Amino acid sequence: MLDRTLWLTEDDAEALVQGTHRNPFSVLGIHDVGDDQVLRVFLPGAVGVDVLDRDGGTLRCCLTAIQIPGLFAARLPHGAPYLLRIRWPQGEQTTEDPYSFGLLLGEMDLYLLGEGNHRNLGHCLGAQPMTVDGVAGVRFAVWAPNARRVSVVGNFNSWDGRRHVMRLRHPAGVWELFLPRLGPGESYKYEILDAHGTLGLRADPVALATEMPPHTASVVADTTPFIWHDEEWIAQRGKAHEPDRPISIYEVHAASWRKHGGDNGEIYSWRDLAEHLIPYVMEMGFTHVELLPIMEHPFGGSWGYQPLSQFAPSARFGKPADFAYFVDECHRAGLGVILDWVPAHFPTDPHGLARFDGTALYEYEHPFEGFHQDWDTYIYNLGRREVHGFMLASALHWLRHFHVDALRVDAVASMLYRNYSRNEGEWIPNKYGGHENLETIDFLRHLNDVIGEEVPGAVVIAEESTAWPGVTQPTAEGGLGFAYKWNMGWMHDTLEYIAKDPVYRSYAHHDMTFPMVYAFSEHYVLPISHDEVVHGKGSLIGKMPGDEWQQFANLRAYLAVMWSQPGKKLLFMGCEFGQWREWSHDRELDWSLLAEPRHAGARRLLGDLNRLYAELPALHEYDSDPHGFTWVVGNDDTNSVFAWLRWSTGGEPLLVVANMTPVPRMGYRLGVPHAGEWEECLNSDAECYGGSNLGNLGSLTAEDSPLHGQIASLELTLPPLAVLLLRPTGSA
Repeated sequence: MLDRTLWLTEDDAEALVQGTHRNPFSVLGIHDVGDDQVLRVFLPGAVGVDVLDRDGGTLRCCLTAIQIPGLFAARLPHGAPYLLRIRWPQGEQTTEDPYSFGLLLGEMDLYLLGEGNHRNLGHCLGAQPMTVDGVAGVRFAVWAPNARRVSVVGNFNSWDGRRHVMRLRHPAGVWELFLPRLGPGESYKYEILDAHGTLGLRADPVALATEMPPHTASVVADTTPFIWHDEEWIAQRGKAHEPDRPISIYEVHAASWRKHGGDNGEIYSWRDLAEHLIPYVMEMGFTHVELLPIMEHPFGGSWGYQPLSQFAPSARFGKPADFAYFVDECHRAGLGVILDWVPAHFPTDPHGLARFDGTALYEYEHPFEGFHQDWDTYIYNLGRREVHGFMLASALHWLRHFHVDALRVDAVASMLYRNYSRNEGEWIPNKYGGHENLETIDFLRHLNDVIGEEVPGAVVIAEESTAWPGVTQPTAEGGLGFAYKWNMGWMHDTLEYIAKDPVYRSYAHHDMTFPMVYAFSEHYVLPISHDEVVHGKGSLIGKMPGDEWQQFANLRAYLAVMWSQPGKKLLFMGCEFGQWREWSHDRELDWSLLAEPRHAGARRLLGDLNRLYAELPALHEYDSDPHGFTWVVGNDDTNSVFAWLRWSTGGEPLLVVANMTPVPRMGYRLGVPHAGEWEECLNSDAECYGGSNLGNLGSLTAEDSPLHGQIASLELTLPPLAVLLLRPTGSA
């Protein structure tokens, strides 16, 4: 005879069958029914279920199939810990009941989540291996306040969203569930019945690991703490990022720097890159390596700039621990790591963040605020406290968990302006009627302040292409608080100049002098980035005019100008040796070119420039201070000659002279601040670099003959399309 006291109400039973039950904990697991305790489980597809004693494994009772397919129940004599022995058509499974566990997230976690101020989301939300009530498993938690139902699905439950429906925790809007006997390596998604009743599968926004693209599931990560060996580096890195220190950055797209077996081979893993990239970068004299975004992204052709997993390193290169190993090895070698980070937008892929619970949860609701037409992406609503906190926690995750030294924030201009790349009538003003995005300004200031407090020594760099004031000014003084800003104006003007035939350079002389007008208005990085060698722009060497000899001479001169002007340095991979082909993310760099003397010479020059930049205080101590720069000759447009002095904080001068025509200049006299012997410490026209070897035989004497506002002067031979660096003999 059926015991109908075990049954559910028709509404509850129907909701379980349809997968629409919002609170299965209210009907499943152990509950009091009158004076008895009743155990119910819902396991669609199961043939039968036994209840075992958890401590001894002895049979306690057999559950009875009731009411609807997959629903089993029985009265229990007591509520001691139990196991379920489930008989499936394909075999038996013994496990704990997920609905036997109590509340998981603590009240403080829920409070911080609700306030959008939880700074350790990677260990609060997502999939966390842990032990609960003595049972090993995985706790899942996801923010989806407007969903009607959220389930965890994977191979462990045949991707059946009715099996493991989560519990909603109010008022934070977070769903949680502990699944016993799961562990690292398990693939999963969330099946969400959204606010409109639409069912869909979503990757975990706070996943710490993912499947290899093109697969899109999240993966339970191994959260065993990585054993770091970089204590000395971490202790001193704050000094390494000060404005008076040399910072020279090698920008790398990890998937195309090198490949196993050439263009069509497999990409290097993080351990391969640790073995090969780190020694190369150190040999070249760079202080930092900057990685294009390595957060998981569905489309490789986005180069990482359309990420969907803001807490997970891409599976393309290995496991999260492998990325930690790479960073650790960089630090052990004395190399800093900068990571490109994208808080400006996210892609529209259906497994991602877009309309996550059926509402504009992460993005602005209105397309005039929430959609980038240029990039076909959604825009984070950083004015919503939970989204603000989500992105802040992502930044902290990379800096704290992976010991990354700096974040370079992509597309800051698109974040600051509500009318960025929008026509009139296609944008919504702020509350004051202006075009500034006040929510983004608050976020960026808060981001920089929090990082400064919580990750000492780490810095944040802005890619900001407009004249927004105070990008690197402290927030206490009204600025945005970044440590450095990419100098896009310098990049644009100098590339315009160097691309011109030398015959016409006299008419564009100001392109080289104008950047000095604002060179000290911010703390700048001079960037020749990946953006300048793609999308039909050609390679850096390809921008240079003239025959092949002149192209390489121009390239060497341009790099020497860049390394001897105020500002930190950034160069994209391949530019250091003059790769002819425009960069493609699908193939490796053309390393075979280094067998040719001119390419090898360009690379040798860049290495020497890096070494001089680090060794000569005049080239870096006043990078962000006008006291470190003096024009000697800035108006010789007839000869296209430029000359300037760089100064150290101790007053040691360094003379830089650039002849930007292929015509050698003999007997060219320049004013200098010291009479006596001067040495030529670099000549970009030297034979070892592939030049004509014209110069000043290594040293020359300045006479007591005032010129150009200086007390002495030098008579120089200026090589064609070349830059000279000279210093008084005996200077440090």
